[in-house]
Amino acid sequence: MEGKIDKVSEKDQQRPAAKEYDKEIEVWDAYDASFAKIEGKKLMRGEPIPPGVFHLVCDILVKHTDDTYLLMERDVRKPYGGMWEASAGGSALAGETPLQCAVRELREETGIQSDDLIELGEEIDAGTHAVYVEFLCITDGNKNEISLQDGETTAYKWVTRQELLSMKEEELVTERMQKYINELYEQGT
Repeated sequence: MEGKIDKVSEKDQQRPAAKEYDKEIEVWDAYDASFAKIEGKKLMRGEPIPPGVFHLVCDILVKHTDDTYLLMERDVRKPYGGMWEASAGGSALAGETPLQCAVRELREETGIQSDDLIELGEEIDAGTHAVYVEFLCITDGNKNEISLQDGETTAYKWVTRQELLSMKEEELVTERMQKYINELYEQGT
């Protein structure tokens, strides 16, 4: 199964998009650099974010109990389109906790339903004005039942740790996940 790429099936193409809201009007909570919510301040997707202000983004690394990792290919209409990412994830909606965001994004982008996620860490990216909270989902689910989200992802594949770590920079969107995979390996997780 490793290295197998599954494209969007005809059935998935006919399915309505998982997100019912318009991404252009997403409202986010504002955070400061210490990860504290800025009370009374909201951000809107697509509008400039002031210096020193951040929005919450949650990424979920999916590891199968057979020690393979889920990679999702980004839709070509998105930034980094056609590249693989070792996570599901996205921006938290106003009022969501990091865990609530991660559970929602995992479900929307993969079809995996789990709230048993392990927080791996937090990072700030001043360039994107994002506070990232990284999670791990360990699943024993059917590897052939991953759902793709229209407009977000176009394919998926399961790869070994070594295959993932050997991917070229131009193939993989985020190097953050490679760091977490190495840390998990060293911990025996």
